[in-house]
Amino acid sequence: MCHQSVGLIQSIIEKAGIPTASVTLLREITERVAPPRALFVDFPLGYPLGAPNDAALQTRIILSAFEMLAESVPPAIIRGFEVLPPQDLIGAD
Repeated sequence: MCHQSVGLIQSIIEKAGIPTASVTLLREITERVAPPRALFVDFPLGYPLGAPNDAALQTRIILSAFEMLAESVPPAIIRGFEVLPPQDLIGAD
């Protein structure tokens, strides 16, 4: 789904009183849209949770996004998620 659309939808859901958090791959676009809460992961497009079959990493990413739900907004929160460089995660056989 488009980064801009997700951020705009998040803002509408938040106005209804429901906290939201998203995982984003394009920080510069996310910063312009300023969703309530977003977790930036530095992976290639199509890999928002990292390499396939890496359940430990995928769980860490999802839990990090869930933890953001307890934080008050505004202002928008865009937090980075620190992992190994994408070339070490994607394409490893």
